[in-house]
Amino acid sequence: MTDFDFDNVVSFHIDSGAFRGKIIRLSKTADIILNKHKYPKPIAGALCESMALGVVLSSALKYDGLFTLQTKTNGPISSVVVDVTSQGKMRAFARYNEEQLTNAQTKRKTLGELEPAPHLFCGGYMAFTVDQGTDMNSYQGIVELEGNTLADCAHKYFRQSEQIETAIKIAIVPPEEGSDYGWRACAIMLQRMPENGGKVKTDKEELDHAWIDAVTLLGSMTDKEMVSQKLSPTDVIYRLYHSNELTITDTHRLEFGCRCSKEKVEETLKSFDRADLADMKKDDGNIGVTCQFCSTEYIFTEEELYKD
Repeated sequence: MTDFDFDNVVSFHIDSGAFRGKIIRLSKTADIILNKHKYPKPIAGALCESMALGVVLSSALKYDGLFTLQTKTNGPISSVVVDVTSQGKMRAFARYNEEQLTNAQTKRKTLGELEPAPHLFCGGYMAFTVDQGTDMNSYQGIVELEGNTLADCAHKYFRQSEQIETAIKIAIVPPEEGSDYGWRACAIMLQRMPENGGKVKTDKEELDHAWIDAVTLLGSMTDKEMVSQKLSPTDVIYRLYHSNELTITDTHRLEFGCRCSKEKVEETLKSFDRADLADMKKDDGNIGVTCQFCSTEYIFTEEELYKD
């Protein structure tokens, strides 16, 4: 297997362009992000699921800047943030309460096991934001976290806000003992184009039947197939839609990329009051800040921050 089989986005059309789709798969990128935080397995799984959804949603948009998926909840996982740039660089982190996690999973008899992300969010909302800079219009969508999976939550968003018929399927697999692979994730999204989008099927009833068939085929795909090391993304899609006038339209790579730097942190700290900075001092008298995304720690002396 080559590295190209994971950490990429593949775009496709089926049924003469009546429906468009995306398949994203994560392996090394997800592993890098999760290994920087050493989350408990249930938290890592929920973040991995969030990353897969964030990437597949961002891949459906045309933007030049930053796409962010963010959740706010009162559950064991209080928040998740997933950033994806238009260049395919991504980063992510989760905030969680270990005591709440233990109590919740103990009650459900799932201690230490993977659970769908909404089970650990316990309500709240999920927001999608596109930031293209100060000179461009921003975009935001918000949906309540209701459903058994994050895909269910996204389906609700598209029904209520975008009014685009959308089907999403997500699979995640944790590291397996004795395997060279770490975390793996896959998300497949299928969307129905406007009724004049198809070049052949123009009859509404025919399109309705074709859409139902395409969604049913997507539901038949197993998690094992979606993240198989023996199948490339195009292999997965051909298994599903080889009889549906399938066309692969684009492929691009994904990789970890954090935008933090010592210069950015220093600039931020210099805007703080001295009293606030004093509260941030470590035992050695220096001031330390740790990036939430990549866990890089930046250390400053008072002289560095006050030199101007």
